[in-house]
Amino acid sequence: MNFTPYRTTIQTPTFKTILCTILCLAATKSFAQDKPKVHFGIIYPLSTNGTHAPLDTNTLSIHLLAGVSAAERGASIAGISNIVRNDSKGFQIAGVSNHIAKQAKGALVAGLLNSYGGGDVTAISGFANLTKDVKGLQVAGFMNKATNINGSQVGGFINKAKDVKGSQIAGFINVAGKVKGTQFAGFINVADSSDYPIGIINLIKNGEKSISLTTDETLTTMLSFRSGGRVLYGIIGMGYNFKNSDEVYAFEAGLGAHLFQTKSFRLNTEIVGTGLESFKAGEYFKTSLRLLPAFKITRNLEIFGGPSLNYLNTNTIEGLKLHKDYITTWENKWGSNFQALYLGYGGGIQYIF
Repeated sequence: MNFTPYRTTIQTPTFKTILCTILCLAATKSFAQDKPKVHFGIIYPLSTNGTHAPLDTNTLSIHLLAGVSAAERGASIAGISNIVRNDSKGFQIAGVSNHIAKQAKGALVAGLLNSYGGGDVTAISGFANLTKDVKGLQVAGFMNKATNINGSQVGGFINKAKDVKGSQIAGFINVAGKVKGTQFAGFINVADSSDYPIGIINLIKNGEKSISLTTDETLTTMLSFRSGGRVLYGIIGMGYNFKNSDEVYAFEAGLGAHLFQTKSFRLNTEIVGTGLESFKAGEYFKTSLRLLPAFKITRNLEIFGGPSLNYLNTNTIEGLKLHKDYITTWENKWGSNFQALYLGYGGGIQYIF
């Protein structure tokens, strides 16, 4: 009998097989690395990431007191503070403070303070937001501070920035370098350049400031300070009424705009509130819309004057006697004040410096 020997064939792996194996392993490893990481804890290092937490990137972090991480790619929530050593993307919410060392993208909400390197972010805090360069919105109960703003700052008391493209809104004061946009402050705006400051006092380096002496149809004579930028300006003044016996102490505050300007002529419009006081019972308050053509006598001296539309609100005998001819009158339904609309006039002279 003839026997045919049994042969075992061992196939050598081809290059194609090896390459497919390597790619599959790499894909598996990559998937494992990209798996979302959730971080829970009380305070560093009492957390699921332990002492390794400062090196980890998380997609969700929740801490009873404070959390530490290298980066955040989602939401991080802490009773006291979130501390991120690099950048964050998503929502960071803390009872006291958020600290992002580099760029933040998304939203930062803190009861007291947000500090971050910059980024496209909405930062809201009860007290302050501190950053370098920011594109977005800063809202703080007291203060916002940044180097460059491309967006808006809203502060309960003060906003401070070097260059602003957008707006600053503060309850008391805005401070900036170059502003391309609007500054709105309850009292003071300060800037190197700002064409549209809205405030009672506007100290603009390349703007205009003036001292004026004015009077109107009621013989209320004012010494006022006007200050602002190329377009908008603020007004504040005090004075004396020469018709009354008791209500003689006057004050005014308002806003104005240069509507048209040439070398020797310009047209200004103003909205001004004027009050008269005797520091006793009674009140007199007038809101005026003024249209004031102005002519330059010299480089620093200007005269101006024109008509005004006035809303009067008073409950005093002297207040009623200051003017007689009205467009319309009505009584206050909730009090005894006399109210009226009437046409008036006013003008004066001012020194520009």
